[in-house]
Amino acid sequence: MSSKDAEVPKQSGRSATPLDEIAYRILDVLRENGRVSIAALAEKVGISRANAYTRVESLVHDGVITGFSARVDPAKTGLSIGALVFVTVHPQAWASFRERVVEMPDVEWCAITTGEHDAMLLIRAVDVSGVHEFSTGVIAQLPEVRTVVSVVVLDEVIRRSYLLPSDLPERSSEVPLGMTRWTPASPGRDTLPPR
Repeated sequence: MSSKDAEVPKQSGRSATPLDEIAYRILDVLRENGRVSIAALAEKVGISRANAYTRVESLVHDGVITGFSARVDPAKTGLSIGALVFVTVHPQAWASFRERVVEMPDVEWCAITTGEHDAMLLIRAVDVSGVHEFSTGVIAQLPEVRTVVSVVVLDEVIRRSYLLPSDLPERSSEVPLGMTRWTPASPGRDTLPPR
């Protein structure tokens, strides 16, 4: 199996075709070792090598597998500080904000969120002053941004490559109401422009 990144399709994957049990077993094995040979993968999953190869190629083609990469410990590469940066964006500035964030090399991960803030960024820095410089000198200076709140990460307890449905435990469907806090949109922000 090649370590070359797969072409990432433009779809978000939210309406994906359901996977079968063999596909989930393949993904489980690849989660632990993305460099496993096709022969070893086939043996662990209990299918032929040809079938394993075809299925992995199909998962890549369908956008289920979006690439192969190494997992790296940021602290051991010199980026010992991580921070979550919560951003509130001015209405009508989403497209420009997204374009700018994609170009920022400090940002490891970004998600658009519900709740008090509009986006959450995970950034890496050499030291705390790097977090401060990014938060106040880069993100807060964008004309699209209304507010910025930075939180330094003290310890990363869990970091999983990805989750599979089989990882999720079954829970009682009798969840008491009122356990989720929803923040209504402020006036003028109740509709967002299309992406």
